[in-house]
Amino acid sequence: MLSAMYIHIPFCLNKCNYCDFLSFKSTDEERKKYVDAIICEINMYPKFPLETVYFGGGTPSLLTPEQISRILNNLNIKSSAEITLEVNPKTVTLEKLKLFKKAGINRISIGIQSFNDETLKLLGRLHSSAEGEEAFHLARKAGFENISLDLMFSLPNQTLDDLKSDLTHLFSLKPEHFSIYSLIWEEGTDFFAKLEAGIYKETDNDLEASMYELIIDEAKKNGYIHYEISNFCLPEKRAIHNTKYWKNEEYLGIGIGASGYYQNIRYKNILKIPEYYARISNNIKPILEEEFIDSNEKELYEYILGLRIIPDGIVPKGKYIDLCDSLVNSGFLIKDNSQYNLSRKGILMANDVFSKFI
Repeated sequence: MLSAMYIHIPFCLNKCNYCDFLSFKSTDEERKKYVDAIICEINMYPKFPLETVYFGGGTPSLLTPEQISRILNNLNIKSSAEITLEVNPKTVTLEKLKLFKKAGINRISIGIQSFNDETLKLLGRLHSSAEGEEAFHLARKAGFENISLDLMFSLPNQTLDDLKSDLTHLFSLKPEHFSIYSLIWEEGTDFFAKLEAGIYKETDNDLEASMYELIIDEAKKNGYIHYEISNFCLPEKRAIHNTKYWKNEEYLGIGIGASGYYQNIRYKNILKIPEYYARISNNIKPILEEEFIDSNEKELYEYILGLRIIPDGIVPKGKYIDLCDSLVNSGFLIKDNSQYNLSRKGILMANDVFSKFI
C-alpha cells in the first residue's frame, strides 16, 4: 500500500546560479494561498497511513511552523513516520526550529552546498559557511536527532583540496546523513550561460572521478555507509523516504511541479501556478502528464532504481540474469548468490551501467 508523500514548496529567497528547479520568490500572502491549495489537493486523495512525508523545494522552511502543522494535520501519519523538512540556513532561528519540531518534523535536511565562502558566493547562496554550520548547531539545540546535510562537488574551478576542506568540515559536525551531488550544467541557468560563454569549464572527468572516490573513502573512514550513489549515512540512518523511491514504491506528489507514482501511473503536476490554482479551485487534480507503468516497465524500474541502493542490490529474473552476468564479467557488478550489487567500478560509472538495462 502507498505509504509516502512528497510535498513541493516552490518558494525561495533567490534563484541559485546552478538551479533549474521549479522555484520563485513569494510573499506571505502567496505562501498562505499556496498552503490552502495543497491542503485541497491532499484531500483529493485517500487518507493513506503514511510512513514518510517529505517537504522539498524550493525552500520549505520559508513556511511558518503553523503552516507546516496545518498541512500535517490533514494527513494520516503513522506514529513512527519519518517527516523531513528541507531547510535553507538563512530561513531558520532556534525558536523556529523548535516550533517545526513541535509541529511534527523529526528530520531536517540542510542545504549547505559548501563550507567555502567564495564557493557559496559563486553558487549564488545567500548564507555563509558560518551560517550553515550555525543552522546545524541550532537544529541540534532544537532537539533534532536526525539531520542530513546537502553538499555539491565538481564545481567551477574547485580543486581536490577544496573538496577535502569541505569534507573535513562535514565530518567534524557528524550529521546522521549527508547527500553530495556533482554539478549538473542545466540549460537556462546562470552557470550554463557562463559555460557557453567560455567563462566556466566542466570539470575534467579524471578529476571528477578522483573527487568522487575521495568522498567515498573519507566517508568510510568516518563511519558512514555508502548506501546510495549520492547518499551516505551512519548505521540505521538511511533516508527512509528516498529509499522508497529507489525501491520503486508508490508515493503521492503534492504541489506545483511535483511528481508522483500512484495506481501504476507515474505523473507530474502542472508547472504554472495560475493553472495550478485554477485546477484546485475546480476540485480537479492538477496533473499535467501521466505514464502508465506496465509489468515489464515496472520490473525494469525495479532493477535500475534498485541497483542504486548499493548494499541491497537486485535479484534479477529471466533475461536480466544474463545481462547482470555480463556486467559481472565486465567488472561493473558483483554477484553474491542470486544478488547483484554495483562494484566500485560500477559505482563510478553507474549511469553507463543503468543504460545497459534500457
